[in-house]
Amino acid sequence: MAEPHQYPDAPIEYQDSHTLEVKRVRLLAAIALVLGAGFLFALPFALQAGAEFFLPVTAAMVIAIALVPVLEWFERRGVPSGLAAIVSLLLFIAFAAFVIASIVLPAIDYFALIPERIDRIRETVLPIMQYYAQLEAFIEGIFDDIAVSGGEQASVTLTTPDSLLDLFATSAPVAIVQMFFAMLVIFFFLSRWTRMRERTITSRGSFEGALTTARVIQQVVDATSTYIGTITFINVTLGTLTALILWALGMDSPIMWGGIVAVTNFIPYLGPIFAAILLAIGGLMSFVDVWAAMLPPLVFIVLHNLEANVITPMVVGKRVSLSPLLILISLSFWLWIWGFLGALLAVPLLIIIKTVFAAAGTPDIAGFLFEHGTLTHVGEEEEKD
Repeated sequence: MAEPHQYPDAPIEYQDSHTLEVKRVRLLAAIALVLGAGFLFALPFALQAGAEFFLPVTAAMVIAIALVPVLEWFERRGVPSGLAAIVSLLLFIAFAAFVIASIVLPAIDYFALIPERIDRIRETVLPIMQYYAQLEAFIEGIFDDIAVSGGEQASVTLTTPDSLLDLFATSAPVAIVQMFFAMLVIFFFLSRWTRMRERTITSRGSFEGALTTARVIQQVVDATSTYIGTITFINVTLGTLTALILWALGMDSPIMWGGIVAVTNFIPYLGPIFAAILLAIGGLMSFVDVWAAMLPPLVFIVLHNLEANVITPMVVGKRVSLSPLLILISLSFWLWIWGFLGALLAVPLLIIIKTVFAAAGTPDIAGFLFEHGTLTHVGEEEEKD
């Protein structure tokens, strides 16, 4: 915005009104900045406190956006919106049920085998345990000294479920209600998607506004569905290859391990590390020799590096470009807010937010503070033009 001294020949009245306009814009922008900072500060705690509501709604919205291309595929073939929404939802439920069944049911058997496999794990890692025996004794001695010097301490008794069945019984009702609520959100979103989009576009006051709204909606759907669909295909392929190799190695429950690899690989950076640790534990439970027990995590590490450095950049990188720093920030934020499920949603939510900012304008706080500008500047697409 031009300053008054840039127009020395302009009338005094114009310069005064221009100065007042500049001050008014800066004041309104400062108020918006303060309110926005307060909102951003309070938002994480509100999302965390209301996780029972916000988590299923957010997950349902992301899944529904990813299912929009499937819905539109049925609608283009004359299927009514309601029926197309039901079919799309049933396809997702069938896929999710297969993934859960391939992981949870074998995992229950694995939990049952842990007590009798402890001795085998100890024998396998005995050389490593002997190597760190002196360090363990030293640490225990320090804790013993602290316990003696600290005197009597208040004891805290934690009540834990007596079995996996008790744990399921205490957590299942809430999870079932949240899943049912999420399914309803997905269905109603999909069944009214076409009408909501048309109403949103036609309610704009100008043709340019309607065109921009339509473009943003389409970009959000395309970017989100493309990423989720492509990553799902890549992760399922990775899990299948891992399961086949583990089956060839003679490891127990290879389908379960393939499912774990596929699911955890949705979480950038941390997911593969977690999967490798679990595979190492599973290898120790399945094999007597320590080197044979390390083969499953090594196989996964090789496959993951091939997928992460060659296949995914070649397939996804051309369609969705995300900064590794933004991915880490989004991952840490949603992991802190909603735990494991938040980490699964981190990248899709980042894609949605980035797509909206690219069209509507990205925040420009530095420009407002140091260049006498406003709080936003033009979108990325306009900058490129």
